[in-house]
Amino acid sequence: MTSPTPWLEEAKKHIGLNEIKGGKHAPEIVQFWKDIKRGGIKDDETPWCAAFVGAMLERAGVKSSRFESAKSYLDWGQLIAMPVAGCVVVFTRKGGGHVGFAVGRDKEGNLLVLGGNQGDSVNVKSFPVSRVSGYRWPSCLLVPTEPLPTLSGTELSTGEA
Repeated sequence: MTSPTPWLEEAKKHIGLNEIKGGKHAPEIVQFWKDIKRGGIKDDETPWCAAFVGAMLERAGVKSSRFESAKSYLDWGQLIAMPVAGCVVVFTRKGGGHVGFAVGRDKEGNLLVLGGNQGDSVNVKSFPVSRVSGYRWPSCLLVPTEPLPTLSGTELSTGEA
């Protein structure tokens, strides 16, 4: 059986990927920029959460926003009222936005999000629902109806871009 969210399966493969501090750059992160047709960006310091989300969608055959802004996903796909596993979730943050994939909720009701550039790496962090700007789903696909599963909590995100 094929996954209803192949982009999420692709994203899971990258958990643990980190930026390289200093003059070197993680080749996988640089490739995310190429995957979204932004190959002019050649470092892992430029905020890359949208590049990660876009690359995972593109690798799964779904056209991404192809833009480096997290908030570009507020105009991508179709708006959905409630989060479902694998949906794109856009957040507000001081100085901009953040984007990742919803994978569950913790016992406190926070969203568990698989994303890039969360503490300079790919991981799952929890985010307060109060920071959500929107939930999006690929226009070309039917939205699943299953609610997000409740999972054991993770560390609350304190640094993303």
